Amino acid sequence: MKTIKVDYIARVEGEGALRIRFKGSEVRDVELRIFEPPRFFEAFLRGRSYLEAPDLTARICGICPVAYQMSACAAMEDAIGVGIESGLRALRTLLYCGEWIESHTLHMFLLHAPDFLHYPDATTMARDHREMVARGLRIKKAGNALVRVVGGREVHPINVCVGGFYRAPYRSELEALIPELTAARDDALIAAEWMATFDFPEFSRDYELVAIRGEREYPFMGRRIVSNKGLNLDVHQYDATFVEAQVPYSNALHSSVKGRGSYLCGPLSRFSLNFDLLSDAAREAARRARIPVPCLNPYKSILVRAVEVIHALEEAIRIIGQFETPAESCVETNARAGIGYGCTEAPRGLLYHRYSLDGDGLIRDAKIVPPTSQNQKAIEEDLMALAPRMVAAAHGEATAMAEHAIRNYDPCISCATHFLDLTMEQE
Repeated sequence: MKTIKVDYIARVEGEGALRIRFKGSEVRDVELRIFEPPRFFEAFLRGRSYLEAPDLTARICGICPVAYQMSACAAMEDAIGVGIESGLRALRTLLYCGEWIESHTLHMFLLHAPDFLHYPDATTMARDHREMVARGLRIKKAGNALVRVVGGREVHPINVCVGGFYRAPYRSELEALIPELTAARDDALIAAEWMATFDFPEFSRDYELVAIRGEREYPFMGRRIVSNKGLNLDVHQYDATFVEAQVPYSNALHSSVKGRGSYLCGPLSRFSLNFDLLSDAAREAARRARIPVPCLNPYKSILVRAVEVIHALEEAIRIIGQFETPAESCVETNARAGIGYGCTEAPRGLLYHRYSLDGDGLIRDAKIVPPTSQNQKAIEEDLMALAPRMVAAAHGEATAMAEHAIRNYDPCISCATHFLDLTMEQE
């Protein structure tokens, strides 16, 4: 019997455990246990007004609250039959750009890069790479500023509402951000070249890559969900295509494509399915980093995130350059009975919301599917593929391999306690 146990690991967001069982050198099973207690958001949304959903669901996550607000708004507007004009859609994209910038940068520089450079944490890494870590902090600061100006504050923005915003920023407020965003883009280009020099493990699998397909722009929001294996559906067809299942060892549901199995959402999928819609600078950065299209190596997700940061900064600068403060900050909405579906691209992947409303606009049923839940099965399969390497390795090396494989996904298990408990058993 061989057991490897890790009681505490930083740089993983939330509470989880991993157990890998072997019989000799054969892997018997892999269990990624997410044991954070259920938070019951879908239950306590029932009976609340449709207007409350964006602010309530934003509290699910302190790192990607904008994603929850945008998916909630999309679903509610679908349910009540409201469309918003292009200026307000652009403003929502601008807010989403800020979240991608700050979330990706946090992961890339402080959580993920130390794995490739063999440091225990970003603080230790900064001793040898001070300027690069400083670049990362400057980029994140620019994203924070964008969220603050458009969203009202940096964490859990308060300016988003069904139909638009409570207040639209003035053009002058946004233009004041241009110097910081431009400097951040230059920093991001340099950072992408630096990260391209990392030593990436040789690893890939035949993933089903799933993402929103943009119409004319790289997707932050949208209605069509596609995959590299033939999926092409409207968000209304999500429940008929994807299924969630409870497993006995995890409080997070496992998602799969009905009749097909696991799938991968997030940066690799967006990049692979929408490469043609990236900005010129982002595409050039991808080419210089030698990222293949499609990209099936999860370790290279750090490079794809760097490319998406470049794109988000370019998109933010473009939107601000064309922005005209709308005459009205939101469109009028009226309660009615209906079912609404919304799906947007959180930094970690697809975030799906579905709501049923009664005639008074009160929520009767809610379903929220976060990206980490959708990716959990794919993470386990990655670990299954890596397990033979781990069982042959020393304790420390095996633990590091497991941690790195999980961090490729930037799993958002929670925003509080940070540890992974790893147990490997061999009969």
